[in-house]
Amino acid sequence: MNDLAGKHIVLGLTGGIACYKAAELCRALIKEGASVQVVMTEAAAQFITPVTMQALSNRPVYGSQWDAREPNNMAHINLSREADAILIAPCSADFMSKLLHGGADDLLSLMCLARPIDRVPLLIAPAMNREMWDHPATQRNRAQLQEDGCTVLGVGTGDQACGETGDGRMLEPQELLQDVVAFFQPKVLAGHHMLVTAGPTYEAIDPVRGITNLSSGKMGFAIARAAQEAGAEVTLVAGPVALPTPRGVHRLDVKSASNMLTTCVEYAQAASIFVAAAAVADWRPALSADQKIKKDGSGQTPVLGFIENPDILATLANGPRALSGGLFCVGFAAESHDLLAHATAKRIRKNVPLLVGNIGPDTFGQDDNALLLVDASGATEIPRNSKLALARHLVADIARRIAK
Repeated sequence: MNDLAGKHIVLGLTGGIACYKAAELCRALIKEGASVQVVMTEAAAQFITPVTMQALSNRPVYGSQWDAREPNNMAHINLSREADAILIAPCSADFMSKLLHGGADDLLSLMCLARPIDRVPLLIAPAMNREMWDHPATQRNRAQLQEDGCTVLGVGTGDQACGETGDGRMLEPQELLQDVVAFFQPKVLAGHHMLVTAGPTYEAIDPVRGITNLSSGKMGFAIARAAQEAGAEVTLVAGPVALPTPRGVHRLDVKSASNMLTTCVEYAQAASIFVAAAAVADWRPALSADQKIKKDGSGQTPVLGFIENPDILATLANGPRALSGGLFCVGFAAESHDLLAHATAKRIRKNVPLLVGNIGPDTFGQDDNALLLVDASGATEIPRNSKLALARHLVADIARRIAK
């Protein structure tokens, strides 16, 4: 799946040590299906050569407004008209100021000023020393650029080339790639707050043992990413999984079903959509030992009693916010057989408008999945695809339902 297939990106480089990251970013954009035209300022060429960027982009690099390769000698017009977006990475403090004031004394600034604003968006990835980034002038420039319609992708935090540590680093190439991909996704959930659960829960038997399941959390994390791409504010409540937090998502880590319920009840108060994608344990040990349960050589096994865990989905779906229409609830059913029958029964039992079913053993730990969407009208099969593609399909489906 190439999320940027058919997109033409003009990648602008301004002066800064972060230019070295632009090489990897260029490759990442191309691998995701985009074509890339590099435009560099004179200062950028002090940090990375045009030859490097030409080799990576497979296109001649432009650096001068007087470039005679353009028949009409108007590279600033021609290059901007061909672009689906202009991405400046790195964008220096000086160049941010130039953009704000409409400066146009080199090819890159000319191109930004001459672009058709209504159809060629401008994205910038700032990169500078932490003091420069925090300076009131830079923050005023950032705010005004956003007010003028520029998308400022934010900065990273960490060690800087000058030896200081703080905000101002350019985001990493993969982070920027995700931001660019997200930028082009339809904002069908703008103004909504989605609460998503993901992964397994863990129910302790003693300090070193517990009951869990094989859920990797990948589907729930993909839904969180897809919702954020679609413009929603996203809170992700994650069981014990080793997955990176999707860009722009607020993550809360929990362990047991009881922990997850408490967190979900709290954060559901501000949410308009709840997607219960976690594989929550149905039961937990009635008693959790304070110390490791040891073998005593008798051959006798310990006797474990179990009690039923609280039902998170049913609790929220039958709460006052959902019943009044303020919280749209979506459930998941991971089954081993008879998916349609079990998913249909679960949807009715939980009192949710939409239930998403899948065969657990076929999807746990995998990067792809197949889904069955069950509502009051029947069921729709979503063929096997990557979990992110399925998540985007599901998010679009939810958006259509809540827009009715």
